[in-house]
Amino acid sequence: MADKIKFALALLLLVAGVAGFYFLSEQAMILRVLAVFAGLGLSAAVAWQTEPGRQFFIFAKEATTEAKKVVWPSRKETLQTTGLVFAFVVVMAFFLWLTDKSLEWILYDLILGWRHS
Repeated sequence: MADKIKFALALLLLVAGVAGFYFLSEQAMILRVLAVFAGLGLSAAVAWQTEPGRQFFIFAKEATTEAKKVVWPSRKETLQTTGLVFAFVVVMAFFLWLTDKSLEWILYDLILGWRHS
């Protein structure tokens, strides 16, 4: 029950930060943005005190660790793969154009005879 109350408080703090952005409409933009960030920061701090919040932050930390293990392709590999994709797209575009024109010729000229003047 305490976690639900803390989570509701976190949501209220987040809404208060966003409301502060609109409430301070006559103030400088930096103050309005700081109000949103303050609401977001306080909301995250309160949410972190709940059990689901702790589990989420542990999950986020593990996800970051796993993302660091990814082996990203080199610039050369990226350019080669991109070149192959573009080449395939050009070949497929030509193939589809050729198929379309062939079907058009077969249907309109041979079968229906619409293009004979």
